[in-house]
Order: sequence, then structure tokens, then C-alpha cells
Amino acid sequence: MNTFKEILITGGAGYVGSRLVPQLLEKNYKITVYDSLFFGSDFLPKNDPNLRIIKGDIRDIELFKSHLKGIDVVLHLACISNDASFELDENLSKSINFDAFEGLVKHAKKEGVKRFVYCSSSSVYGVSKEREVKEDHPLVPLTLYNKFKGMCEPILWKYNSENFECVTIRPATIMGYAPRQRFDLSVNILTNHAVNNNKITVFGGEQLRPNLHIQDMCDAYELLIKTPGKKINGETFNIGHQNYSIMQIARIVKDVVEKEFPEKGTIGISTTTTDDIRSYHINSEKIFKALAFKPQFSIQDAVKDLCDAFRKNKLPDSLNKNIYFNVKRLKELKIS
Repeated sequence: MNTFKEILITGGAGYVGSRLVPQLLEKNYKITVYDSLFFGSDFLPKNDPNLRIIKGDIRDIELFKSHLKGIDVVLHLACISNDASFELDENLSKSINFDAFEGLVKHAKKEGVKRFVYCSSSSVYGVSKEREVKEDHPLVPLTLYNKFKGMCEPILWKYNSENFECVTIRPATIMGYAPRQRFDLSVNILTNHAVNNNKITVFGGEQLRPNLHIQDMCDAYELLIKTPGKKINGETFNIGHQNYSIMQIARIVKDVVEKEFPEKGTIGISTTTTDDIRSYHINSEKIFKALAFKPQFSIQDAVKDLCDAFRKNKLPDSLNKNIYFNVKRLKELKIS
């Protein structure tokens, strides 16, 4: 294991960050969260002396650069996240998800950061009929979101060296409960509606999607901090679990919610058309073979976690509050 201790997480106050930051603090890492804080930060453990929170835009390269001294690892999670977010101003999304990227990498290397972990997306594969999409599969972006995610990857490799270790991870769609919750991701959407509307509407249904529990995502990031560079430097890893169709996911959600809330009776499922044709199954054997990492949590676990959070009133007004939906929140704030 290496001795990296100082970690800067762009987007550390986001959905994944809100679970990852407390986890890393418990392991005695010193964490700098660099985030625009569009969704707040009260859910982070601000009293922890090893946590520093910087309100900053990743497009402000001078501010970013000023906080890199002593940082061992940058985890780059920040972005305008998910395909629907590109209903927003295209230039906003491009400026954050693509234009800012090279400056972050270049200055991280220049300031002595030792490792840069880039969170790409498995959606870069677009549509594929192959049953097992591996890391060398062609990237066929269907939206600007996955186009720019893919375009950043070769930029990262330009700066890769023995002293500046670079790794790209392509996660599946994340699911489950987090202190900064999102309800614009497939499993979370379906669970929200099953619990609060007593029905699920499936858009399309045949599209294949890989899924990943948020705890597995956090554990993978922790592993990418700890793993010796020779195992990951210059590598790209898929990470996903339970490749299912949207309809299969809906049926799992229905079954779990009916068991968790028997008083609700039968949860209905209806279907409607969609223009979201992204469909692919990813193969995650590479990260298992190289790093012995295999996801431990299921769709059922994610739905149960969300049901528990609903039961404990941790997710008030989940169908309407903009804070749970990236596009609605950014439109509300009129971000530019």
C-alpha cells in the first residue's frame, strides 16, 4: 500500500461525495472538498478537523491551483452530471465537463500531485448489442454528456507519467441512499415513485443498464487511493454490477417496496415511450482481476436502503423538491 493521505475531491459535496467523504475521514485521510456547493454542504461532517471545504468552481483554475499544495491524490468527480442535465445551456455543460478538464490535470501535475483519478462514465459506450462491453469497446456517445466524458480520457493520458499516476474509472449508474440524495437516477427514480406514488412508470423498458450501489462506488474510490501505482497507472476500469433491463429493475423495485411497505398493497407498473435509447451491458472483470475488487451490494440493497430512509423521514417531499434533481436545481439557481 502507498502512503497517500492528502486527498482533494472535486465535487466532494455531490451525491457520491456525501458518502465518500465521511468514509475517508473515518480512515484518517485528510480531505479537501472543492465544490460549487449548488446542493449545500450541511450533510458533510464539518466539525472534523481533517476536513476542509472550499467553495469553488472547477473553471476557476487559479483558485483550484491555490489549494493543491501538499495534495497527494485528486479524485475528479465534479461535473454537470447525467444526460438530462444537458437540457441546460450547452455552453455551461461543455465549459464544466470538458473545457475545464485539461487545466485541472495540468496544474495538478505541475503542483506535485502524485495521482489523478478521473470519474468518467459507462454511458460513453452509448448503444451496444454486445453482451459484455469491455474497456476497449468503441465509444459511441449519444449525448453531449457522454461525448465530453469520453473526450476527457485521452487528455488525461497526455499527462500520465511515473510520477503522476493517472487512472480512469467508468462507473455504471449509481443507486442507493446518500446524505445528498439524487432522484434522477434509474433505481432511485423508480423507488421514489413506488414508495410515494404507489406506481412505477417505465420509460421504454428494454434498454439494458449496468448498476452500481453507491457504497461499492465509495469503496472503489478508496481502493484507487490505496492501490500501488504499478497496478493502476495508465489504466481504465469499468465498474458495474447487475446488468439488467429497465423493466427488470422496475420489477425488483416493485417486489422490494411491496415487502418493505406491505400496507401499500400492490405497486403497479405501466410503460410509456422514450427517446432515451442508451443500452449496454458492461463487463467489470478487469478491475476484479487487477485489484480483486468486486461489488458487494445489489439493486435490492439499494432499494431497501432508500425504503429505510423514507421510513425515517430523511427524504422529505422527494417528488417535488428541486434539491433532489440536478437539472431542476441548476435551473432554479440560474447557473451560467
